[in-house]
Amino acid sequence: MTDTDIQDISAQTRHWLQAAVIGLNLCPFAKAAYNKDLIRIEVSRARHLDDFLELLDRELLLLRDTPADTLETTLVVEPNLFADFELFNEVLDITDQVLVEHGLDGIIQIAPFHPQFQFADADADAISNYTNRSPYPTFHLIREASIDKAMQAFPDAATIYERNIALLEQMGIEGWQALWKQDKAS
Repeated sequence: MTDTDIQDISAQTRHWLQAAVIGLNLCPFAKAAYNKDLIRIEVSRARHLDDFLELLDRELLLLRDTPADTLETTLVVEPNLFADFELFNEVLDITDQVLVEHGLDGIIQIAPFHPQFQFADADADAISNYTNRSPYPTFHLIREASIDKAMQAFPDAATIYERNIALLEQMGIEGWQALWKQDKAS
């Protein structure tokens, strides 16, 4: 993978953040961190699982050791290894073990995003899945303290998921796809 490929993947991920996550307000906490340039996007060049896990180790420790006012959260984007959503889910179990091994369980959590993301209770084509669909398989490393802080600022945080589903149902698949076509035209 070339540096140009890495830059393109990073740009697509940033565009997804701007257009969907922030633009549709799917995560009301993301805008402030994004505007303050506190979101790190790290694109993996891994060729096998061991390479990826080494990258994950480094990124978890970097997030742990960096003050939140310098680095709030990290998106580890893995464009090559986990195109299959079932494999991606299996790797999520491993990432949870990595958190425990580093003593970070309860300090950092990992939220999954994937181009074919599917909730266990949803059909593959259900619009609700799009709340967690991203251009590439992505592991969002989030500080638990940041989540707690955001929850205090947004007391009805439990309603975010329901609001997102209602918004996406209103947009439909066609509206979601039009969002990307519209943004490419501008």
